[in-house]
Amino acid sequence: MTRRLAPGTTLLFATHNAGKVEEVRALLAPHGVHVESAADRRLPEPAETEATFLGNARLKARAAAAATGLPALADDSGLAVDALDGAPGVRSADWAETPAGRDFLLAMTRVHEALRAAGAPEPWTARFVSVLVLAWPDGEEAVFEGVVEGRFVWPPRGALGHGYDPVFLPRGETRTFAEMSAEEKNARSHRGRSIRAFAAACLGGTAGEGDRG
Repeated sequence: MTRRLAPGTTLLFATHNAGKVEEVRALLAPHGVHVESAADRRLPEPAETEATFLGNARLKARAAAAATGLPALADDSGLAVDALDGAPGVRSADWAETPAGRDFLLAMTRVHEALRAAGAPEPWTARFVSVLVLAWPDGEEAVFEGVVEGRFVWPPRGALGHGYDPVFLPRGETRTFAEMSAEEKNARSHRGRSIRAFAAACLGGTAGEGDRG
């Protein structure tokens, strides 16, 4: 049985991504869990050297739990495009790296150029994947996953969200994630689904609105 977090517990969310922190705080707000980020604690970002979402989430969660003595939740997520054999996938953030920092417009452009170079016909089916690992300082762990199917669209649409949101159209929707409010996106997104699975197992309920579609 998965160990539960009591109301008022401080949960370390092992990320420096402000957009992810905002989403997780909103989703977990009803549960009275205090969420701090790795950036809040000025923790170093471990190199994401694993070949899978699970592997990278696990190494980030373990590092944060060991550094703080707190239960640590880590997410590794990305966009997997079928016509690119699942790329950028676990390397989604790497496609955005530049000497000046991450540029996701550049990353989205790179995906589009790769699709054109491959001669891949539309629709460009894709999915967003989020794998969460909850690590306790004593070594106990739990894993949760969320997936949302859809397609890559071009050009980018919308100014909300973060990362690849402007080019991802969820199945059954007419708007990209970047055209949805935070509440609408959280109700449908891969991270919303993985966080709700975590909440059901560890917090005694669901986080935010239920899944749709």
